[in-house]
Amino acid sequence: MPKKVRYALVTRQLPLLPPGLHADGAGLYLQVAGIARTWVYRFQMAGRRRDMGLGPFPDISLAKARELAHAARELHLTGVDPIEDRRAQRGTVAVRVPTFAECADRFLAKQAPEWSSARHVEIWRRSIDVDVLPVIGKLRVDQVDDAAVLRVLEPIWTVKPDTASRVRGRIENVLDWAKAAKHRAGENPARWRGHLALLLPKTRKIAKKENFAALPYAELPALWPKIAAVDSIASRSLRFLILTAARTGEVLGATWDEIDMDGRVWTIGADRMKAGKAHRVPLSDPALAILREMATIGTAGLVFPGRGDGKPQTHSTMTRCLENLRPGVTVHGFRSTFRDWAAETGQDRDLAEMALAHTVGGDVERRYRRTDLLDMRRALATAWAAHCGG
Repeated sequence: MPKKVRYALVTRQLPLLPPGLHADGAGLYLQVAGIARTWVYRFQMAGRRRDMGLGPFPDISLAKARELAHAARELHLTGVDPIEDRRAQRGTVAVRVPTFAECADRFLAKQAPEWSSARHVEIWRRSIDVDVLPVIGKLRVDQVDDAAVLRVLEPIWTVKPDTASRVRGRIENVLDWAKAAKHRAGENPARWRGHLALLLPKTRKIAKKENFAALPYAELPALWPKIAAVDSIASRSLRFLILTAARTGEVLGATWDEIDMDGRVWTIGADRMKAGKAHRVPLSDPALAILREMATIGTAGLVFPGRGDGKPQTHSTMTRCLENLRPGVTVHGFRSTFRDWAAETGQDRDLAEMALAHTVGGDVERRYRRTDLLDMRRALATAWAAHCGG
C-alpha cells in the first residue's frame, strides 16, 4: 500500500487534538490559550460533540477537575446531557456555598457546648485562627482539596509536629461537618489514614518529646519560703497548686462553692476535670491557711481572681511569679515534683496517682472500687505539705 494512503487511514482512525488541548483521560482535557488554562469535559451526545467547561486552572485543581468530570460522565452514561443538566440546576435558586472560615465558626458553635471547658474552646479557636484561616479561610469549603490542606500543614509539619497534627484533625472535623451539612461532597482531604499518612511523615517520628521542666523535689523546701515571701494572689495560687498537686486551670478556675472549709475538702466538678470525672482534693493545714487569707481579701466567686472584672488570672500569672524566683522550671512541672517525691519516699503508688486525678486500675477494678480513698489521701497531702514547708 502506498505510504500516503497508509498515513491517510491512520489519521482518519486517530484524529489529532486541536492545538492547546491536552488530554488527561476519560474525557477530561486542559485547554491552553495563551496564559489562560481551562478544564474541559469532552463528550458526544446524539452524535454531536460537546465541550463542557469545568473552570479555570489553578482555581480548579486536577483532583477537583477529575471529580467534576467523573460526575459529568456519570450523567452522560445514564443518557443525561451534563451541560443541559447544569443549565437546569442554575435555573433553580442558587445556594451559596460558605467559606471554610464560616464552616469553622458553625462547627465550633455546635461543638463548644459539648466540650469540657472554655479553655479548650479558646485553644481550638486560636489554633484555627492562627494556622488555618490565613491560608484557606476565604476558600469556599467545597474548594478545599488536597493541595489546600497541604498548604496549611507542610510549613508547620516538621517545625511544630504536635501542633500540626492537632491542626490536621481540626481541619478534618470542619470538613466532615461541611459534608454532613451538604456544603461539599467526596472524600475528606484532611483524613490521615490511607491519605495524608502517605504524603507526610508520622509526627511521632519527628517530634522531640519534651516533658514540662520540673523542680527536683529536694529543692522545694528551699524555694518554698521565697514564694511565700511574695505578697500576691499569684504567690498564693502557686503555693495552693503545689500543695494540692492540681493543674493550673483547676486552681485558676476554683470557686468558693467548691470549697468545704469545715470538711477540709475541695471538690472540682467533672466539667472542669481533664478526665471528665469529679475529683475531691483533701486540704492540708497550709492549704486551708491560704484559703483563709484569700477569704480576708474579700473575693467573691473565684478563689484566686485576676485583676478588675472578676475574671480568672491568666495562665502566665503564676508562670511569671515562678520565673522571678526559680527560672528554668514550669508551674505544671510541680505535679512531677510531687510524683517523684511520692515514689522516692515510699508513698503508696495508687494514692499518688489518685491525688493527681489519674486513672488507676483497669475497667473491672474501677467498676468495683467505689471509693476515692479520701482519708488515706489526706494523710498523703499532710506529708507532702510537711515536705514543702521543710
